[in-house]
Amino acid sequence: MTDMIRATGLVKTYKDVEALSGLDLTVPEGTVMGLLGPNGAGKTTAVRILATLLKATSGTAEVAGIDVAKDPDGVRARIGLSGQYAAVDEHLTGFENLQMVGRLYGMPKAAASQRARDLLERFGLDDAGDRPSKTYSGGMRRRLDLAGALVAEPPVLILDEPTTGLDVRSRQQMWGVIRDLVASGSTLLLTTQYLEEADLLADDIVVIDHGRAIARGTADELKSQTGGERIEIVLTDGRQRDAASRILARVAIGEVQTGDNERELTAAVDGGVPQLRAVLDELDAQRIDVLDVGLRRPTLDDVFLSLTGRAAETAPDDTSTDEGTEVPA
Repeated sequence: MTDMIRATGLVKTYKDVEALSGLDLTVPEGTVMGLLGPNGAGKTTAVRILATLLKATSGTAEVAGIDVAKDPDGVRARIGLSGQYAAVDEHLTGFENLQMVGRLYGMPKAAASQRARDLLERFGLDDAGDRPSKTYSGGMRRRLDLAGALVAEPPVLILDEPTTGLDVRSRQQMWGVIRDLVASGSTLLLTTQYLEEADLLADDIVVIDHGRAIARGTADELKSQTGGERIEIVLTDGRQRDAASRILARVAIGEVQTGDNERELTAAVDGGVPQLRAVLDELDAQRIDVLDVGLRRPTLDDVFLSLTGRAAETAPDDTSTDEGTEVPA
């Protein structure tokens, strides 16, 4: 399978801060790669280099077989980019925004107009297509921005946190749009800090932290690194926590975790329901009252916590690394 995106040893330094520290990345044709990490991990820096908006300090990168440093124009002709913030002209209608993009790509006016109408319908914006985009909701603007990235039907799409700032309903709408793109065979690099998003949409996931890849695999492969399942218990009385924790420790893989509420305990296990039954029997024998109990598979948040020692939503100290500015060459 051809790799549509390939980066080797990418390093990007802003003064004394290293935003990327030797990032390696490959995205096979027709697949979705999720680049997962908190704000400041280096995701946006990597996207800007791949989209020719930044020059790497060192390392190499190719998109659709074209070197991003040697032929940036060739790369730009083959990618669609949707950044963290919707890049639409609020004084133009939705139709005029998309038509303008088509004309900038050199499409004849009639073809650009037809493509704009087709995309408005595809993204559920046809009823609002002749309204100024300043009247659009945040979710509508994001969909219009993504439609703009598809005007030239590029073989590679790069979506940088496409659902950032959206409410739950708008985010789910965007997920539906992205699923349709995937079904059509697009090659997609998706950066996100939403664990559920990566889990739902990506064929393969790269977890990055402090500018380098720290793990790669499918969602199931990454989850398997933290144990098969989780026993979660909520105690009626927090004073029984230590006794309950000792019972869980007998079956746990690693340490028993205590939640923000001292009555909540979580243990990674590999025995599933039989272990849960044994734990409940022992809790009952020791007269430890349980308010709630559950057995669940680990989430990608569990994976990130096990890999980095902190939750995915917690940004590292050098959060400025994704915010560095540089005039593109």
